[in-house]
Amino acid sequence: MFTARKKIVKSVKGQEPDEFESQVAQALFDLEATNIELKTDLRDLYITGAREVDVPGSGRKAVVVTVPYRLLKAFHRVQQRLVRELEKKFSGRDVVLVADRRILPPTPGRCSAAGGRPRSRTLTAVHEAILDDVVYPTEVVGKRVRYRVDGSRLLKVMLDPKERNATEYKADAFAAVYKRLTGKDVAFEFPVVEAA
Repeated sequence: MFTARKKIVKSVKGQEPDEFESQVAQALFDLEATNIELKTDLRDLYITGAREVDVPGSGRKAVVVTVPYRLLKAFHRVQQRLVRELEKKFSGRDVVLVADRRILPPTPGRCSAAGGRPRSRTLTAVHEAILDDVVYPTEVVGKRVRYRVDGSRLLKVMLDPKERNATEYKADAFAAVYKRLTGKDVAFEFPVVEAA
């Protein structure tokens, strides 16, 4: 277990990983040790956290793995193979990789041109980036906000129809993960492509 400890680095100094995070770190270490095609890619990669999310309606669970923002591109290079292998290890669960992002509060009295918070640290920008992370490698091709009669909002997200077969079965898990991370309701759809 001590060898898997290098695969998880908590973002808060001195904080210890819980049991589930240790299991995910161990699975990553095992993949690095046994899978020849992933060995070199996983050598320098580590995670900052992991948690389970219940997917309502299906009785399944999703595993949300949080990775450092600066390693996100390296994870994207191996994400499809890595997710496939992790889903084998955690059978019956969908695996989603999300970058560890920070939201900064607005600074009162400071002009944005004079050095306020960056746009990438606003709540809206972080939530949109989380949406892109959750559905990766599928692209978001459109978004609509639907206002219900009771005043609540539903975000309808249209995904790339070319990826329908690969991601349609995960749409409920994507919605549950996004709801857990941001608190916003979302529905994923695949637009119908008309033949010309």
